[in-house]
Amino acid sequence: MLSYYEAQLVFLGILCGIWTFLDHRMSKGRLDDEGSPSRSSGNSRSRLMRQYLTVYAIVMGADWLQGPYVYSLYREQYAFPERLVAVFFVTGFMSAGIAAPLVGAWADKFGRKRLCQVFCITYTLTCVFITIPVFPVLLVGRLLGGFSTSILYSAFESWVVASSHNLALPQSDLSAILGRATLLNGFVAAGAGVFSNSLVAHTNTFTAPFIASGLLLVLAFFAISGLWTENYGGTDSSASADGSGLWQSKRLTQAFFIVLRDPQLLVLGLTQTCFEGSMYLFVFLWVPSLQEASESSDALPLGYIFSCFMVSMMLGSLLYTTVISYSQKSRVTEAQAQEEMLMVNAKLSSLVCAISSLCFALAVTLQSEHARFWAFCIFEACVGMYYPVQGMLRGTLISNEHRATLSSLFRVPLNIFVVVSLLTGVSSARDKVLSASAIMLGISSVMTGIVIVNGLDRRRQSEALLPRPQ
Repeated sequence: MLSYYEAQLVFLGILCGIWTFLDHRMSKGRLDDEGSPSRSSGNSRSRLMRQYLTVYAIVMGADWLQGPYVYSLYREQYAFPERLVAVFFVTGFMSAGIAAPLVGAWADKFGRKRLCQVFCITYTLTCVFITIPVFPVLLVGRLLGGFSTSILYSAFESWVVASSHNLALPQSDLSAILGRATLLNGFVAAGAGVFSNSLVAHTNTFTAPFIASGLLLVLAFFAISGLWTENYGGTDSSASADGSGLWQSKRLTQAFFIVLRDPQLLVLGLTQTCFEGSMYLFVFLWVPSLQEASESSDALPLGYIFSCFMVSMMLGSLLYTTVISYSQKSRVTEAQAQEEMLMVNAKLSSLVCAISSLCFALAVTLQSEHARFWAFCIFEACVGMYYPVQGMLRGTLISNEHRATLSSLFRVPLNIFVVVSLLTGVSSARDKVLSASAIMLGISSVMTGIVIVNGLDRRRQSEALLPRPQ
């Protein structure tokens, strides 16, 4: 007899499998009805998807292998007090916040591929340092880990967006690549969780997943070297052309004022801070929240619950690709198709924030363990939609010249928000943190609707009033 969470995992897994099969069949049917794309365009899309997803799967696998055991390694194996463990985590987030604008500027100036290779090196060093139980060495490891995380969540996405533009692929192809990346991430996360658990069980040490992660990062370095071509911000491929030096002060200043002058970019940054900040805090909150609501004295099967969350994230990414596929209209110009794609993603961004806000509000008000579980599953589905939605909006609204710089700049307030929340004691005030996250996500949803969706709608109406060329 299956337990409750085992049954929910089976149900979600079957649903994900059926949806994947139907989405694949319907996608083929739509291509048959609308006509296949040109051979060159189809080959370019397939090649770019293969190049990106191969590397993306390896680096995300390396990241997921580490995730479940960072706290356990510090607290249980190395026996550091809770206060020092908190210092390690805060150090990582502070390092990410400080490094974010710099790594973005370096990626745009010196090359996105080159920065992704640097990520493989610095994250491998992080894995090495975390196996040495000496406080200064571990602290340096956390600094490198935060630096590496900033590259992971800016340079990789910037590379694939710029590559798709260089290949002149339509927005729908980029959307499909980003959607498949999120779906793949869910599979990789579930597999990495099982694999890391087996490694710990067989080796009786929490350092084993970090060693495996380091080996994957070495593999990722050679995969990037062999599969990717370089791209830069702007048309200039010289690494020293503008004379602003290593700190790229000129580029950062330009990017800062670009954001200040553009309300849409301000709202895009607000959404990233609110959603991803809430997501990072959720990692600390879901276990005590479910434990508080549990009426059983037995320990919660956290592995099964985590797997349910990952499958829910995959369902969210499948929902995104389905919505995008059906929103495409035949017999429209490329410019009209891009405008429609941007509008759909803006509406989805507002909807995702609104539903996430509702999920956190329900988690605070509902006392049922199972109700909270499903609220969290829906939030994870929103996470699965958020990443391709946000990637598409950044890829469209941000110019290539400053793409990685601005994407990283948005992470500065995000990391400040997470650090302040951690320092004020997240677990002891989880209802207040969830309530604050719900309010901020609600504000983000409204602002996205007012500024981005309405702005795009006004622009579309004004363009419709212009006289058409004869």
